[in-house]
Formats: sequence, C-alpha cells, structure tokens
Amino acid sequence: MRRPHIRSHRLAIAVAVTTAATLTAGVAGAATAHKSAAPAAAPSAAPSSSKIVEAARAAAVAHSSATGVGKKDTLKAVDTMVDPDGRQHVRFVRTHRGLPVLGGDLVVHLSAHSAYEGVTRAYRHQVDLSDTDPKLSAGQAEAKAAKVAEGEAGTAELVVDARDDRLTLAYQVEVADSRTDEAGGARTVVLDAATGAVLSNAPANDSFLSPALQAKLRKRGERLNPATRQFSPAAPATGQAATTAGFPAAAKGSGASFFVGSVPLSTTRTAQKSFVLKDSTRGNTETRDAGDKELEKFSGGKAFTSATNRWGNGTTSDRATAAVDAQYGITSTLDFYKKTFGRKGIKNDGRGAHALVHFGKNVGNAFWSSDCGCMLYGDGDGKTFAKPLVVLDVTGHELTHGVVDATANLQPTRVDEEGNQFGEPGSLNESLADIFGSAVEFATNNPKNPPNYLMGEKLGLEQKFLRRLDKPSLDKLEGTVDYWSKASYDTEVHAGSGVSSHAFYLLAEGSGKKTIGGVAYDSPTRDGSRVTGIGRTKALAIFYRALTRYMVSTTDFHDARTATLHAAKDLYGATSTEYKTVNKAWSAVNVTAANAPSATH
Repeated sequence: MRRPHIRSHRLAIAVAVTTAATLTAGVAGAATAHKSAAPAAAPSAAPSSSKIVEAARAAAVAHSSATGVGKKDTLKAVDTMVDPDGRQHVRFVRTHRGLPVLGGDLVVHLSAHSAYEGVTRAYRHQVDLSDTDPKLSAGQAEAKAAKVAEGEAGTAELVVDARDDRLTLAYQVEVADSRTDEAGGARTVVLDAATGAVLSNAPANDSFLSPALQAKLRKRGERLNPATRQFSPAAPATGQAATTAGFPAAAKGSGASFFVGSVPLSTTRTAQKSFVLKDSTRGNTETRDAGDKELEKFSGGKAFTSATNRWGNGTTSDRATAAVDAQYGITSTLDFYKKTFGRKGIKNDGRGAHALVHFGKNVGNAFWSSDCGCMLYGDGDGKTFAKPLVVLDVTGHELTHGVVDATANLQPTRVDEEGNQFGEPGSLNESLADIFGSAVEFATNNPKNPPNYLMGEKLGLEQKFLRRLDKPSLDKLEGTVDYWSKASYDTEVHAGSGVSSHAFYLLAEGSGKKTIGGVAYDSPTRDGSRVTGIGRTKALAIFYRALTRYMVSTTDFHDARTATLHAAKDLYGATSTEYKTVNKAWSAVNVTAANAPSATH
C-alpha cells in the first residue's frame, strides 16, 4: 500500500457519528454519519463539479460537529462522484493552518439537490494545533530520515500528524534509494518535529509478496517455478492500422506470453514497419524495459519496438515476453474496471497505466508504485523466484492497490522494521486487491488462465495457490484467517485479509460446497449459519461502491460492514435480499454490530 503512516499497535478507526436519525437500525455504530431521508429526485439540471465541491465544503463547515472541520482547516477535493439518481459525494483531504493533516481525510455526502446527508471521516478528534513552530530544523529532520531509511532524503515538509490518538507537529520526508527497501525504492519517514522521534517509516511501494512470506519460502527451500504455456505461433499479425492512414496510429498485433500462450495486443504503429508496445485505445497504456535498473520514473524505461508487430517468444530468451504478459494483464484490468464500473483508468482520469518489466537485478517480486504510477516487475532472484511475477491475477491485484490509493487510500496501522504491515485497514486493502484481482480473471475469461477465487495459483507454490477467498485459512504459508477476532487489530495484512475476502465470497457465492469452473469450494461460517449468495456481479457492485463512496484511510472491518450496507441500501434498498445478505455475510465471519470495537482498543 501507499505510504502507510501509522505506527501504533492500536487500530485506527473511522469516526462513528450519531445523528438524530441513523441510516437504519442495521447500521448502528457506523463510521458514516447519515441523515435519514427518502430518496430525492435528481434535479432537472445537474450542477457542475465545482458547485458540488462548494456545496460539500460549505456543508462540512456548517456541520462541523459531525465532520470535525474547524475554522483553521482548509479542504481540498480529490474526488467528486455523482450517482445516477443525482446524489453527490466529495472526498476531501485537509490542511490545518496551512499544513497537510495526516489522517484528516473525509467524504461528504449530499442529496441530489446538494443538501447535506452525512459524512465518512477518519479519526475522531478535532484538529487544533496551537504551535506550528518546530524545534527541529528541516535539515535535522532530513538527516535523521536519511539515517533511519538508509537512503537519500528529499525536502522535509511540516505536517500535522492527527493519526490514531496523536495531534503532533511533524516532518514528513520522502527518502529515495532506501537500502532498507526490497527494491531500493522510496520510503516515507514521519518524525516528531519537537523530539525527532520516528512516528512512522514505511515503504512507498506495495509488494505482492510480503517480506515475511519471502523469508518463510527461503527457509523452507521452496522454489517458485511457475508452469508456462506451450506457445503455438498465431497467424501473422497484419500490422494494418486500425484507424485511417497516418502515424502514429492504432494497430493490431499479437504476443507470445509466458502464462497464457498467444494473445492479441493493441499497439501503436509509428511508421510503415515500426510498432511500439503502447495501446492508444486504452489511454496510451504502455510497458517498457527497465534494463535491470531500479528506475524511479517510467520515462527512464526503454520502449519495446518491433518491425513485425509480433512480440515475445514465450520464453525468457526474449525480453519482450515478460512485457507481453504485463501489457495483457494491465489492459485486461483496465477493461474490467471500465466495463464493470465505468471507471476510466486507475485514477478514473482517462489515462492508461504503465509498467516496467526487468526491474532491478535479482528482484523476486512485483510492485505497485504510487510514486511512479506504474507496475514494477522483477525477473526473480534466481533462487526462490525463478520467473517474473507477470501473472494475470497478480497484475489485477496490484493495479487494484492503485485504485484503492486513488479512492479510500487505506493505510495499515503500523509497519515493522522488515517492512511487514499490520492492522485492519491494511488488511482490507489487501483483501480488496484479491477480490478485484480475481474478478479480473473472471472478466477476462481466458481458457488458458481459467478464472477462480484463488490468488497466485499459477506461481508454482507447493500449496497450489497463495490465498483463496472461500476458506482463507487453507493458506498455511501466510496463516490467513477466516474470521474476525480482536487479534485482527494487529494482524499482518495478508493474513488478516481473509476476514473481508471471506465475507465477499459468502456474499457472492454463499456457504457450503460449490464447484465453479472445475474448482471445488467449501466455504464455512463461524456461527454455522447458511448464506445464499447474491452472485458475483451484485457483490462486486456493492464492494466497489463501498470503496469509492464510504471508505476512508482508516476503515476497519466493522466500518467496511457499514460501508457495504450503505452501498447495498443505495443500490437495492434497505429491505432487499441483497442488503440482508450483506449483513449475513459479515455476521458469518464474526463482524457484527454487537461486537463493534470502541474508538480505542
């Protein structure tokens, strides 16, 4: 995940605000405050985005007791969403006395007529810092951060750290080329501006394989050598431009991948016999060669070019082979988000996505880099990891971290010295990446990569998969859990992800035995209840709406329950089967209104 900032072992939860009338009795104690109101008809003329933001900002100030927005705060809109019925949602980040507030994000919810309906916010306390004069100089903070992260410190920025139960003037420092990071990437260090104490030190990149898992695999001597597909040459690509004559122009080529055989690729024709691996039909999505360097910017990569518009040969002897899998996985993920939710790109800004293959030397992992805004794929370390992790569900998983980063920006509650992340918001982030990563497989429906609810099944692990959604505890490598308990407050994020992944599977497919696409599933419930699924399409719609409208950086599992109930109510109604099944699915994994935690643990 992107720049996790919280060190405390206690879980940071989104605020529970009670209004005169809560949304519904089933959502008591929710992280989202709402006024009870009948659905309003959309106005005849939709207001502009700027007017919606103005209305939301004014509402946040007018309802400060619920939103926590004070007179010294300034709100910056980072996302504006309008529903088909005209209801409006504006996601804000906050500054206090001109300083960015860590843990100050919120979403203001308005009716179709821009009337205040409620808020979802991170952290309970008001932000009121009286002293903004640091005792540490910026230079001292930079030196300390460079030492802690063992890299090259950037400019120290004064911030207000309002996370957990803190309200501290702090410095935030980006440290590049960190020797404490697996791929020599960046880390974000936050220091107390008075004492120099390290408040957090976290990697900027999200890696698919955690440091703890890599260590376990090495200790066991397990070698991942994923089985690749036998490549059967496709018919020669025509190389004909898909548009009118003139360069550059969209073209149709083919690629020989590691994992799914021959695949069609949309490329760009730059001359009569010259093509580049860039997809102009999907926002100029492009994969480049990092040249075995740990590049920080996509622009530093070398473009893949071809005179034939045929790419790769299905083996490592051709550097373009990894690029074929990466480009195919990225375009498949973009297609899934666009066709399923109307989302245009990772940031919903119409731009394509980027990837760098052959990243670094002996890097056995795949990453989503928020700083680069791209996917990074190593070639393997030559010991435990024998091939690049350019598998379809890995790409779908990692790009979903980019979607989460652009929306709720879920953050773990702490990061240890080895880079392992802990806490429920981070676990929820990993879970959403697994949920939507598996959905990419279903949407792509490639017979050579059959869709399923397993993650990493093509990696060559002895247990045949990395994680699975139906019964997460079958993952013995990471010790993934099936049900929520108080231990979830400080569980490693991949292990903790099972709680919400299991809830999603139960919502989509139900409990008990089921065979889907040749894979046998048998999903249990903690309380022995029987859950009848509502189908993957509806379950995905609910979880996506919950992520984009009702989750913030500190959303935990109980908040996620509330968020998905809100989403189900919006989409299908509070008396619907869908709404009731959301409640049953969370109850089946021991997340209920009755055992919701207090503000502190």
